[in-house]
Amino acid sequence: MRKAVPALMIVLLVGGPALGHETKVGSLTIEHAWARPAAKGNSAAYMVIMNSGAPDRLTGLSTDVAASAGLHSTTIDAQGVGKMVPVQAIDVPSGAEAKLAPGGLHVMLIGLKQPLKEGQTFPLTLNFEHAGAVTVEVAVEKSPSHELVTGMEHQHQSPTN
Repeated sequence: MRKAVPALMIVLLVGGPALGHETKVGSLTIEHAWARPAAKGNSAAYMVIMNSGAPDRLTGLSTDVAASAGLHSTTIDAQGVGKMVPVQAIDVPSGAEAKLAPGGLHVMLIGLKQPLKEGQTFPLTLNFEHAGAVTVEVAVEKSPSHELVTGMEHQHQSPTN
């Protein structure tokens, strides 16, 4: 255990800035916005949206790096074949979070206007029903840096009144 603590501290110190990238607007906190590198075609972006206030909905988005951006979900049919389907909105319930992750809900970046290279960032504007437009910086990563610390989950708790 004593050897594991220094190793964990090194990972946290080296990955510190990437581990903490978040945007907070009102009761919404958007954490760990990231996208996979792509030379051309399409890519996808992922994040966690936490809500400590009244329910809200992610209804749309925009970015300059792609011809269009849309909300999608990955579903698996009875034969085990994965398929992406557009969704109109993503609910962000009060006191909960919406996870946009590989294999589930995600932002589809369609018709990239430029390559997405590892180490770059780009702006993505999220449009919420109540919170309005929120722009986040999306990090281009092969795998999200916050997953470097495996076997650990962090918990978010809403403040109690």
